[in-house]
Amino acid sequence: MKDFKDLRIVDNFYQTSAFFPMPTVLVGTVSENGQTNLGAYSLCFPYYVAGKDYYAMLLECRNSSNTAQNILRNKKVSLNFITDDRKYFKEAVRLGFPGDSTEEKMKNCLFTLQDSTIEKGRPQIVSAAFQVFECTWDDSLEDAYLNKAGNLEGYEPPYRNFNGITSRFGAHFILKVDKILMKPKYYDAIINGVKQNNFPSVPVDYGYRDSTNFWYTKFTKPIPEKIQAKEGDVNSVKYAASRIDPDVKFTDEACARLTKIPRIFLKAALTQMVEIAKQEGITLIDEKALEIINDKRRSEKKK
Repeated sequence: MKDFKDLRIVDNFYQTSAFFPMPTVLVGTVSENGQTNLGAYSLCFPYYVAGKDYYAMLLECRNSSNTAQNILRNKKVSLNFITDDRKYFKEAVRLGFPGDSTEEKMKNCLFTLQDSTIEKGRPQIVSAAFQVFECTWDDSLEDAYLNKAGNLEGYEPPYRNFNGITSRFGAHFILKVDKILMKPKYYDAIINGVKQNNFPSVPVDYGYRDSTNFWYTKFTKPIPEKIQAKEGDVNSVKYAASRIDPDVKFTDEACARLTKIPRIFLKAALTQMVEIAKQEGITLIDEKALEIINDKRRSEKKK
């Protein structure tokens, strides 16, 4: 392979042996004295995204960190996504430095905090964030509730595979998303249609760091690329539609308008349409009924 060189894989390979684009997230937890602790993390990604009875994020961190110890203690978390303001990233780097107590790191914190929208006792949220996920650690998975706070010098086995204490110094937390909060500008964009000029200014952490610097890049306008959707055969749509519910039928014209739905999503989309049709007292879905159903689907998305 003359075009590539084999780079040795070592601990923290995403930082030491790679350039890996990641988010910048301020993770809020509640310390023993009830004060909100903010820690900066990039190893925070979607985990359960469909097909479960809840949605979830995955957070990876040192198990001796304030963040990990607080999650083990009370399970409540806020994930605060900040914009690419240079002073915000500088503060995020400071908040990510290990070893400081909550009192020390939060004493002169740049960020203004406000109370949770769910209940008292949860971590506060960052007012400057463009979006916030309020979450709860699901400690039932892998019996992770058996892991307890207090071991700051490293945990002994047995270790979990994906949730709780996963190694002597590591932890993974599957965080149930209880609520997603969004600043009005970006809420309106998602509901009414995202365009090039209404994306939030999201920083990208490059992953790689050395002994001196973290590296990130400021936001530039995203470039749209049209989805090259493959139109399905109208006969395939008609066949699928005929098998959803015997009491609700689709006309050929309505099926022809649904050929751009990817095959993998077709059954779910048709099932939702039939459910709405039955709510509206519609037994024949023609083009006019399809407009009513699509309006209903859009209004439910706004809710």
